[in-house]
Amino acid sequence: MSYPLEQRLVPTNGLRLHVAQSGPESGPLVVLLHGFPEGWYSWRYQIGALASAGYRVWAPDQRGYNLSDKPRRVRDYTIDALAADVLGLLDAAGAKTAVVVGHDWGAAVAWHLAANYPERIRRAAVLNVPHPQVLAQALRHNPRQLAKSWYMLFFQLPWLPEGLARLRGWWAARQAMLRTSAKGVFSPEDLDDYSIGWAQPRAMRSMINWYRAAARYASRLGKTGRVRVPLHIIWGENDAFLEPELARASLQYCEAGRLTYLPASHWVQHEMPEEVNELLLGFMR
Repeated sequence: MSYPLEQRLVPTNGLRLHVAQSGPESGPLVVLLHGFPEGWYSWRYQIGALASAGYRVWAPDQRGYNLSDKPRRVRDYTIDALAADVLGLLDAAGAKTAVVVGHDWGAAVAWHLAANYPERIRRAAVLNVPHPQVLAQALRHNPRQLAKSWYMLFFQLPWLPEGLARLRGWWAARQAMLRTSAKGVFSPEDLDDYSIGWAQPRAMRSMINWYRAAARYASRLGKTGRVRVPLHIIWGENDAFLEPELARASLQYCEAGRLTYLPASHWVQHEMPEEVNELLLGFMR
């Protein structure tokens, strides 16, 4: 059965998030958390499949993105605030627990939620981001990973990253997605849709503030400990940003973890949507 896609502004944690919703109202809640530099649209291939399987799906634009509220301070984008936004969505949905699925930065939020709020997170799936402690260790001791993460250092500069991003109709952001994905994964129309979100007032600065907050308040990310709830790592092994061994190293922080490598890039749910959907549905059952 197919369900319509609804779009609503949902109050949570003192702000409003724009949320794409689908699926039966009484279905178990699944929250899909996007990464940088996307938005709810990054889950367009997953929302319908999960809704048709009987799940109530919420895919928010996380704070700072697209049509959601955009607090001005860097400290408004700490991992604690990002996690509190998601817990507020569960409350707004009337759900005591949920399955959370995250990609890229959304996966970092999912790791944090699964480790620190097991009473609210029933299961978690993370796509192409390792456990925060594994990434921190790699940045200190793995020269290959440090080289791949050069942009994280660049994003610490004030004003310049977001200023350059605006040049030539968001050319740099478009090229970054095209060059790190398989040919044809992102159509010109897809990139136009993303560009609308990037052009929202204060959006690009807010999106980059996630990286600034991670560096300035690194100890908060470090509070992500062991994960006791079932967790599935899905990893595109041709990731241009992250070394593939980080996925396997992350299993040491999971009491009930599993790992699946797929022959895809960082943008795994775009490139192999059917395989990702099958893995998610099997895991959630």
